[in-house]
Amino acid sequence: MLRVREALPVVSERRACAVLELARSSHRYESRRPPREARLLEKLLALHAAHPRYGYRRMTALLRRAGWTVNRKAVQRLWVLAGLQVLRKRCGKRRGRGAHSHLVAARPGEIWTLDFMHERTAEGRSLRLLGVLDEFTRECFAHVPDRRLTAEDVIDVLEGLVFRHGAPQYLRSDNGPEFVADAIQGWLAEAKIATLYIAPGCPWENGKMESFNGKCREEFLDWELLGSVEETAWLAERRRWHYNHERPHSALGYLTPLEFKAKWLAEHGRVAAGRMTEAHG
Repeated sequence: MLRVREALPVVSERRACAVLELARSSHRYESRRPPREARLLEKLLALHAAHPRYGYRRMTALLRRAGWTVNRKAVQRLWVLAGLQVLRKRCGKRRGRGAHSHLVAARPGEIWTLDFMHERTAEGRSLRLLGVLDEFTRECFAHVPDRRLTAEDVIDVLEGLVFRHGAPQYLRSDNGPEFVADAIQGWLAEAKIATLYIAPGCPWENGKMESFNGKCREEFLDWELLGSVEETAWLAERRRWHYNHERPHSALGYLTPLEFKAKWLAEHGRVAAGRMTEAHG
């Protein structure tokens, strides 16, 4: 025979709070997220969906650029609350890496660096992307895809960039066949551009370009299913515009390359501009 449990005595809220020495206002309190914080979290989630490889520091810069007056720690708190994270790839330890003394850019337009990236389109065909970067400002001048890129193609790209931006004093690259070809060596000599070759097997000597290639791989190529060369060119140009105009760079104080360049020129005034013009001439 089942035994019916005796009903527990009903205790009023006032009595229970008095016994526990708890204020009834605290017992009745329900956490409510301020409307501004809810909107901020919504914006943060939208930015994370658009840029899944960005961390909370770079998100803070994007929010401020969008007009939000927000503290980095507040963004970090919402970032943790929403369970957002950026998965980092583990890189193997580089052997034989040592200190290499090489020329470091001290102003915009002094050193350009370029390199190739290798990718495959959706049908499995090989694709190469030629990137050209200003080492001082990190501004990407060109990111050109094609099935194959010869020394003549590299010259065509560089001629167009020199026409628009002026010639750099140095050009840093590896010593691949595209750059040691007689054609490009003759063009560089005619344009009065000195070459800076990195040592074989030492990609870290071209660290600015290696960083650009890594970010391009993580934020662009790994997320796109590339079709034709024309489609890839459109996507690469869109990404280049975002990289120069919108993407905050931690090495530049979370400014974009164009913002950093404009700030540097404003601080150094006409003297720096005159030196750049003289060097390009």
